Amino acid sequence: MGASMPKQYLPLLGQPIALYSFRIFSLMSEVKEIVVVCDPSYRDIFEEAQNSGTVYLKFASPGKERQDSVFNGLQVLNDAWVHGAAVLGVPVKATIKEASNDNFVTRTLNRQTLWEMHTPQVIKPSLLRKGFEVVYREGLEVTDDVSIVEHLKHPVYITEGSYTNIKVTTPDDLLLAERILNQR
Repeated sequence: MGASMPKQYLPLLGQPIALYSFRIFSLMSEVKEIVVVCDPSYRDIFEEAQNSGTVYLKFASPGKERQDSVFNGLQVLNDAWVHGAAVLGVPVKATIKEASNDNFVTRTLNRQTLWEMHTPQVIKPSLLRKGFEVVYREGLEVTDDVSIVEHLKHPVYITEGSYTNIKVTTPDDLLLAERILNQR
């Protein structure tokens, strides 16, 4: 994005992007604790937003890659009300092409079997720990949390989400997120 700070702290309608998810989870009665993986200089954002102590808030330091950050967060997690492995997703609407390294189409994928993955992704801590053993032992790099579990050949259930649950990666995504929030 070329911003002066990590994208999750960029303001979206007057508050950091990360606080939208944080506040929703902190208000859920099923959620007893939240582990935030962030640089210590951003902890105050979450501490100030914490809803009068109803959720136990913990912090972990980020890692070099996303999977390293998730692993660090897992290390501070106590037993939680987590069951199995599940991910939010939406059916892919666009035609998806696989391409060669020199950008020539090699094949068209069947979109009827393709899903766009979203967060949150929920994984039983013991299962995630086993997955990390495989990832680090085999030197694998993963792009999302449930990919870790996939390396164990463990089933991951897809719960259909919403197309408005977007990933904010580019300035265009930020504009789209503002439009979505303004329509609520």
